Amino acid sequence: MKVSLSFEKGSSKDLSIMVDALRASSTMIFALDKFKDIYPVYTPEEAMEIAKEKDAALAGERTGRTIEGFELGNSPGEMKAYNGEKDSLVLTTTNGIRVLENMESEIVLIGSFVNAKACAKAACKLAREHIEIVMGGFERTFAIEDFLAAGEIIYWIQKELEEENKLNIDDIAYYEEETGITEYALSAILASRDKEKVEKVSIKSKSGRRLAYLGYEDDVNLCVKINISENVGIYKDGKITLYENQE
Repeated sequence: MKVSLSFEKGSSKDLSIMVDALRASSTMIFALDKFKDIYPVYTPEEAMEIAKEKDAALAGERTGRTIEGFELGNSPGEMKAYNGEKDSLVLTTTNGIRVLENMESEIVLIGSFVNAKACAKAACKLAREHIEIVMGGFERTFAIEDFLAAGEIIYWIQKELEEENKLNIDDIAYYEEETGITEYALSAILASRDKEKVEKVSIKSKSGRRLAYLGYEDDVNLCVKINISENVGIYKDGKITLYENQE
């Protein structure tokens, strides 16, 4: 099994995990507690059309702020508090959905700090030969919180694969490009091991400070909590559903 890490665009044809820690991934993960289907779309105009067609709740942001006229923002906190009766959600965001639309793999999962262990377990079960974690970033630039969230997911992937005897840290192949965990992915694991520092750095990151300035500090604090959800979203045929429903 090969485990790799990339930014914005993935290369795996097998399984990819989209990570946009602040906030799209976390919003999608918590939205799965409230909605059966999530339709991620890039433009607000398309989002409005699909929401009308599907009789769905409408959520989204641009530059971090809730889009005018939308029922919800790109907010995991708002998703947790949602008490509406609609079964479907249409979501548009600045970064994460653009990454989703560029995925080329057969299977795409949604991962973040909040579901890292559950996401890793699902990935190891579903992947045949290559798991790739794809970071969303911030306005097409590297975002440290995505790197750290990816490291948390890869850490649990490593644990799962070692238990299944699919990886051996003492084997030279562990560090090769065609099999094992790439060095870029390994660096993310190492960076993610100091939990206290990971939370502090993620909150004080460029994205975290900007969201706090806009009034979403509670969202940021929620997004950096590790393994507080068992939800794993799977993206297929233009919509995200709960992975457990696929079995």
